[in-house]
Amino acid sequence: MDTKVKKAPIEIAEAQMRKGVLELCILSIIAEGEAYPSDILKKLKASKMIVVEGTIYPLLSRLKNAGFLSYQWKESKIGPPRKYFKITTEGKAFQAGLHKNWLTLSKAVDSACKPKKKVSTRKTSKKITK
Repeated sequence: MDTKVKKAPIEIAEAQMRKGVLELCILSIIAEGEAYPSDILKKLKASKMIVVEGTIYPLLSRLKNAGFLSYQWKESKIGPPRKYFKITTEGKAFQAGLHKNWLTLSKAVDSACKPKKKVSTRKTSKKITK
């Protein structure tokens, strides 16, 4: 017997939309200043960008390998050293491009999904007065 819970199509679509903008959100958070992954997760969750820890680490690694992020190990007062991420010059340019594209896409989606005013096709009769 299959015990998997089947997700509703809207949940699947919502998850795909979130994944599509996650790079932009992460780069934007790190552009504000050095960031530790758990702090990034807190900010994403606070802004309703529901993300699990296992999602963010591969994305941070991919962004680092692409040259958009760098990192530095810092000593922690409570445990092992922590890896803090910082955005690079290339990362700032990439983030700016993503943000510009997001604004364009967001406007296009809003325009496409906005209810249009119905044009009346009802003929009106004109009275001719003499």
